[in-house]
Amino acid sequence: MTEKTLYERLGGYDAIRAVVDNLIPRLQSDEILGRFWENRGTDGIAREKQLLADYLANVAGGPMYYTGRGMVLSHTGMGISENDWGIFLGHLRATLESFNLPEAEFNDVVGYVESLKEEILV
Repeated sequence: MTEKTLYERLGGYDAIRAVVDNLIPRLQSDEILGRFWENRGTDGIAREKQLLADYLANVAGGPMYYTGRGMVLSHTGMGISENDWGIFLGHLRATLESFNLPEAEFNDVVGYVESLKEEILV
C-alpha cells in the first residue's frame, strides 16, 4: 500500500482552496498585514487566491501545475519583516485550526510554510 500524499490527506483541491479562501481575507483585514493588499483590485486578489491554491496543491503532491513565480521573485521588495512573518503564521495557524485538521497534517502544512521563510523575507 502506498502512503497518501499530503494533498490527499488534506482532502484534495477543494479543501486547499477553502483554506486559501479563509486565509486571504484574514490577512487582508489584519491592521498590520493589510497594507500588502491596499491597492489590489478584486481581479488581482482572485488571481492571487488561484495561484496560491495551485501552488499549495502542487507542493502537497497534487496534480496541479503551478504557473506562478517562485517565492523569492514574488516577495522581493515587499518589505516583509520578522514581525509580519509572525503575524502571518498566527493567521495561518488560526485558519488551519478552524478546519480542525488532524495534528499530523497541521504540522506538515505549518512546517512546510515555515521552511519558506528565507525565500519570503527577502
